[in-house]
Formats: sequence, structure tokens, C-alpha cells
Amino acid sequence: MRILVTGGAGFIGSSVIRLCLRHTGHEIINLDKLTYASDLRSLDEVLPTSRYAFEQGDIGDRAAVDRIFDKYAPDAVMHLAAESHVDRSIDGPAAFIQTNIVGTYTLLEAARRYSGKLSAEKKAKFRFHHVSTDEVFGSLGESDFFTEISPYAPNSPYSASKASSDMLVRAWHHTFGLPVVTSNCSNNYGPYQFPEKLIPVVILAALSGKPIPVYGTGSNVRDWLFVEDHARALLAVLERGRIGETYNIGGRNELRNIDLVKLLCGTLDSLLPHSPHCKHENLLTFVTDRPGHDQRYAIDASKIERELGWRPEVNVEEGIRRTIRWYIENRWWWQGIQARGFTGDRLGLAQAPEAPKKANVTIK
Repeated sequence: MRILVTGGAGFIGSSVIRLCLRHTGHEIINLDKLTYASDLRSLDEVLPTSRYAFEQGDIGDRAAVDRIFDKYAPDAVMHLAAESHVDRSIDGPAAFIQTNIVGTYTLLEAARRYSGKLSAEKKAKFRFHHVSTDEVFGSLGESDFFTEISPYAPNSPYSASKASSDMLVRAWHHTFGLPVVTSNCSNNYGPYQFPEKLIPVVILAALSGKPIPVYGTGSNVRDWLFVEDHARALLAVLERGRIGETYNIGGRNELRNIDLVKLLCGTLDSLLPHSPHCKHENLLTFVTDRPGHDQRYAIDASKIERELGWRPEVNVEEGIRRTIRWYIENRWWWQGIQARGFTGDRLGLAQAPEAPKKANVTIK
């Protein structure tokens, strides 16, 4: 199968590509804009290979996307390109609207044009896999779970933009017959995650002896999914998922943020017993909570487990240990990001934008 992967230089996209190039015969076309969170070095360990091609481009550029469809004639699309950091969406929603909504629309239209020209045999095999998030469902109470029929209730600009893209994908299937599958996942973590997300933030702060920020009281609950488990699930959905269906993908690893951070600190203590920063938990610092911070996410993944035979293989304790080891052993990767100017400064405090300045005009 020849797969067009959008966002393949990102965290989850690069994990999917590494999986495909290592363990399948699939050919990959990686379309990535190379934003601040993209890093082609994440693919170095599986390259070079004749089964891979890279195209730098914006999914919102219709001419470029049409050209790539026509040049490579993919059998499927796996759409992962997105702006994804909630805090950044609070400070600057426009990029999320443009990429996640307008970009998805543009990609859908290009896929519709392309698939309409395919032979009956190839058209029957073509599919468009849209990769989304559990954040579209909003916040849960203490005991329930998100399912594929949970109502949408997004609470951040990021989740609202992803909810909008999900609805576009649904509409293009029901209105135009585009063969789509959609997946909504819980919080991912693992190697090569850009260091603005919680787990790498904690790891890198601990390694340098800096304060480890915990939003609010740390009581918010997330379901943690190791990225390599997610990549396997995404491939299962692409290859065997039923057209028009949605599949929720979760790790069955619920933790309060404070408990996750303490697990990270304890694991760092065991891996680096001679660090001058032990005991790492002493670095914890509680900071102002994120505006509109959803209290709890938890995925019911029984549908994908039942229909596609996928299950998470890595529990959170093992995944955290593997992730910390990777960041310790691959300092070149995240230090390269820091060398490009990434400071890890706090974002998303929802400060009101300045009012437009009045023009200095004299009316005569």
C-alpha cells in the first residue's frame, strides 16, 4: 500500500512512519510543512529507503496537495498534520483554525478530486484516515468514559478546531461518498515528543534541576497511551477499519497529573541515583492552572479491541521508563531543539489581546 502521511515529521506521524518502514511493506509519502514541532531527524533511524519520499508543503495549499496526489497516486491518506498544543491555541487560535479546519477541508477536497479519477478497482480500495483526539468530547466526570457516540463538547480553541475537522470528515463521507475512517486518541507520550508537552517538560526540567511545573493542584486526570501502541492502532484502523466508522484509541492508563509527575520523578531517581537533583520530586512547583482546563479524559477502547484485535501493550510504568531512558540517551535530539531557540516558556495564560490602536487621523 502507498500511504500519504500528512504531518509525518511530527511526534505521532514519525512513529507511524517508523512502524511502516520497519515492519510492513508499505510505501510512504511524508507531507509536512516543517513547523516548529516537526523534526525530520525523528526518521533518521529508518532512512534511507526507496519506500519513502518527503514533500515539504502545507495541507492548506490546494495546488501543492493536488500535485502530490497526482505525482504519487497514493492508495490511502493518513491525516495527522495539525496544530496540537492547547496552550498555544489559547495564545494564538488563528493557526489552529487555519491548519486544523481549513487545511483539513483542503485535503478532503483534494482527496475527493483524486479518488474520483481512480479506476473502479482502485477507488474501492482507497481510504482517508482522519486522526483526531479525545479532547473533542470535553471533560468527563469521575467514573464515565468517552465512547464513539459521546457528544462533542470542546472547551479549548485546539479541541474546537479538531472537532470541526472531525465534522468535515464526517460530512465529506455522507455527502460526497469519500471513504473515510476516523480515530480519536487519548494523551500520547514516548520518544521524539516535542518538549512543550507535559511528560518531556517534566523530564527535561528534572534533568537540568529546574522547577517542574504542575498546573493547578495536579488533580486533572488523563489516560496515557504510549505512542508506539498508538501507531499500531492507527495502522489497524487504516488497513481494517470499517468505512464511515470512528474508533477510540486509549491506553487504559488513567492517572492524575500529580501522580504522573511523581511517577516520572521516582523513575528518574531510580535511573539516575547519583544525580545532584535527587530527589527529583523536590523540584515540583505548582503554577497557575490552564484556563478552561478539562478535569478528566478517559477512553473506552473496547470497539477497536473487539473489531480490530488491537490492544495497548505498554503500561504506563514501562512506557515512562522507556521514555525517560530515550531522553537521557538522546540528548542530541532535544538539545538540537533548544539550540534552535526553544525555551519552554509557559504559554496559554489567556491574557486579553491588546485593543487595536486608533489611527492618528485628522478629520477636516
